Amino acid sequence: MPQDRTAAIVGVYEYPLRVVGPQISALQIKAASAAKALEDAGFTWKDVDAVYDTGAEQGIGGLGISEYFGFKPSVIDNTSVGGSSFEFHANHARQMIAAGKCNLALITYGSTSHSDRRAIGTAGATGGGPPNFFKNMEDPWGLTLIGNYAMVKMRHRFQYGTTDEQFAAISVATRRHAMRNPEAVKAMTDLEFVGVNEINIEDVLDSRTVAYPLHLLECCMVSDGGGAVLIASAEMARNAKKKPVWIIGSGEATKYRENGGDITVSAGAQSGPVAFQDAGVSPSEIDILMAYDSFTITVLTMIEDLGFCAKGEGGAFVSDGRLDFDNPLKPAINTDGGGLSSNHPGARGIFLLMEATRQLRGESTSQVANAKLAVAVGNGGQLGSRHATGATILAAD
Repeated sequence: MPQDRTAAIVGVYEYPLRVVGPQISALQIKAASAAKALEDAGFTWKDVDAVYDTGAEQGIGGLGISEYFGFKPSVIDNTSVGGSSFEFHANHARQMIAAGKCNLALITYGSTSHSDRRAIGTAGATGGGPPNFFKNMEDPWGLTLIGNYAMVKMRHRFQYGTTDEQFAAISVATRRHAMRNPEAVKAMTDLEFVGVNEINIEDVLDSRTVAYPLHLLECCMVSDGGGAVLIASAEMARNAKKKPVWIIGSGEATKYRENGGDITVSAGAQSGPVAFQDAGVSPSEIDILMAYDSFTITVLTMIEDLGFCAKGEGGAFVSDGRLDFDNPLKPAINTDGGGLSSNHPGARGIFLLMEATRQLRGESTSQVANAKLAVAVGNGGQLGSRHATGATILAAD
């Protein structure tokens, strides 16, 4: 099956600071990142004709971004499904480009979660804001976001016999990659991590329990940060400064209690196979998996549900260094250090696209040899209740 190469990522930029302080806003992070992404691609502000932004930060979405940057876009998309929003954006941009509606799409994200002192994981599961039926039915009972994910890990342990040591292997591999990434090292230093160094299984298990059975080193950091991604038509991509990274497959899905009872199965079980069929490739061919790592259970679930192994076999799959960038077995996972050890400003999906792009360009700090194919899979919402999972499959030029 010939691959669809109608749209490609041509520019990326990850904002380098994870602690910005009160003097920098989310919009400023977006602006600085967009300028650098355009520089990376070799295009100008005038070339942008599509804007993708969740509008979740400062209430400024595609309309505000367009005015701030002086764009006259033919496409605006404010899809907001939590951390997976950016995979949805990339997939939608590909569709709009294929339909001839735009030629150069800008995806932006910026957040000051750390500087704002947001209790993302330990506040109510649904966060702040006005009442709605989610809050009315759930918040009174005290379930936090991290409690939701802890519940899924507990169920996975009970249902499949997955051990804490196996979950910890995800944290160990991710930290190893982070220590090779200077920006991740600076992030951990600035956020005052206890021990900015590689870790082992015992370190993870000895770290304090935050929500049983999740340990501290199984939980993502809360940082500031952001970035920008540029997606171009095939014609524009050929004029980009660097080799394009092609979007060859995409899938989107939602899950909530009423459309699936097993909380260990994510919406990725629906969106993953769709993306692979679209791309005409199989999980065994993937070199890099950029999986949303709010917690270790999120990663393990995505590995299983996207078909890298059978359901319930994720624990064995991730063991013995299997996920490391230099292990000949595939795929390497979260080679930038992930949300566990590099950055997580609240919605991490855009960083998955960035690192996948760097890998397929040969620019990663934990470069996988001869990398040809990557998957970015974002998850937004609460894994144990309602969430959305977007999968984007990328190919080197």
